[in-house]
Amino acid sequence: MLTYILFIVGFLLLVKGADYLVEGSSALAKRMGVSDLVIGLTLVAFGTSAPELIVNIFASIKGASDVAFGNILGSNIANLLLILGVSAVIFPLTIHKSNTWKAIPLSFVAAMTVFLLANDALIDGMDFSILTRSDGFILMIFFAIFMYYTFGLAKEEKDNGVHVHKFSIPIALLMTFGGLGALIFGGKWVVDGAVVIARNIGISESLIGLTIVAVGTSLPELATSAMAAYKKKSDIAIGNIVGSNIFNIFWILGLSAVIRPLTYNPIINTDIAILLIATFLLFLFSFIGRKYVMGRHEGVLFLLGYSAYIVFLISRG
Repeated sequence: MLTYILFIVGFLLLVKGADYLVEGSSALAKRMGVSDLVIGLTLVAFGTSAPELIVNIFASIKGASDVAFGNILGSNIANLLLILGVSAVIFPLTIHKSNTWKAIPLSFVAAMTVFLLANDALIDGMDFSILTRSDGFILMIFFAIFMYYTFGLAKEEKDNGVHVHKFSIPIALLMTFGGLGALIFGGKWVVDGAVVIARNIGISESLIGLTIVAVGTSLPELATSAMAAYKKKSDIAIGNIVGSNIFNIFWILGLSAVIRPLTYNPIINTDIAILLIATFLLFLFSFIGRKYVMGRHEGVLFLLGYSAYIVFLISRG
C-alpha cells in the first residue's frame, strides 16, 4: 500500500517540483542578468520536460528499459493526441509556418531516428535490439543542432512570451533546490511504483510506462498548452508540444541511453508508428480546412484517436 501511495505522491512532486524549479531558477537567472530569451529557451523549456527526464534517469539506473521507452513514447503520443486535442477543442490553434515546415518535420525525424537506431534485430538481423551509448550520443548531437536552430529562430522574434517573477534570492534558492529535491524523490517513487505495480497486477512495465507514467509526466505540458489555448496564444500551445516531443527523444532518451544502454522491445514499433502517424496528421492539418489552423473537429479527432490508442494498449497488455 505504501508503494501505491508513494507512486501517486511522486506524480504530485514531479509536477510541482518542475514548476518551482523553473520559477526559482528563472528568478535567479534574471537577477544575474540573463535575458528572457535564454531563460525561455533553456530553463522554461527544460522545465516542462523535467518530469520525463527524472523518471527516465531513474528508469535507466534501475535497468527498467520498458518504463524508459514507454514514458517517452507515451508522453509524446499523449502530447499530440490528448493535449493538442484538448487545446484545439478549447480554441482553434493557428499553426505557425515555422512549426509546419521545420519543427513538426523535425519531430517526425526524431521518432524515425529512434526507430532506425533501436531496431537492431529488424534492420541488422541481430538476436536482440538495444539503444546503445553510441546511439544515445547520436540523439544528443541532434539535440544540440535543434537548440542551435531554436536560438537562431528565437532571435528573430520580438516577444518570446516569457514572464519571470522577481523573487528574493533566498526565496529563489529555496524554490530551486526544493523543486529539484521534489523532482528527485518524485521520480524515484514513480519508477519504483511503476515496476512494483506492473509485477503485482501482472501487466507489462511497458503498459504502465505508456499510460499512467506517460500521462502523469505530461501534466506540465497539458497545463501550459491548455492555458495557452484558453488565452488564444496558439504559437505557445503548439510550440510547447512539438518542442517537448523533440526534447523528449533527442535529449532525454539520448541521455538515458548514455547512462545505461536500453534494451528495446520490438513490440514498441507499433507505438512509434502511431507517433509518426499522429505527427504526420498534425502536419496535414496545416492544409486541411482553414490553412495553418488546427480546428475543433481535428481536436476531437485527436481525442478519439487517443481513446482508441488506450483501448489498444489495454487489449495488448
